[in-house]
Amino acid sequence: MENQALQDKYAPHNECFGCGPSNGEGLQIKSFVVGDEVRAVWSPQKKYEAFPGVLNGGIVGALLDCHSNWTAAWHLMQKTKAATPPCTVTASYSIKLLRPTPTSGKVELVSRVVDSSDDKATIKAELIAGGKTCALCEGVFVAVTPGHPAYHRW
Repeated sequence: MENQALQDKYAPHNECFGCGPSNGEGLQIKSFVVGDEVRAVWSPQKKYEAFPGVLNGGIVGALLDCHSNWTAAWHLMQKTKAATPPCTVTASYSIKLLRPTPTSGKVELVSRVVDSSDDKATIKAELIAGGKTCALCEGVFVAVTPGHPAYHRW
């Protein structure tokens, strides 16, 4: 397992709401490589609730989107043997909410690559709370090139 979160190691000045270490108002997702998966543990706060005790669905989506994006960036970096991950963006993603996500304990994010090319990766991820899968995600994430507005964000 990497001993430093991907976000902290490769993008310490990123201000993304979901995963930017420099965004003090953001979610501060910290993703770690564990074997062939990328994992994160996140602690919900009351301000992110849809109603008492239940995490807002948009926050669920943001958690899975950002975490999956980092999974793709890490994978593409490894695939091309680059020293740093390419800047990747979300091309598409879908979320399936299986049950309410409780805010009474930690939330775990687990993701893996299911398909990839030189500049694109398809990721499957799940959000687990209280030992139960609460949401599933599948998304396509692409490496951007110079001229794209996100190119230098890491």
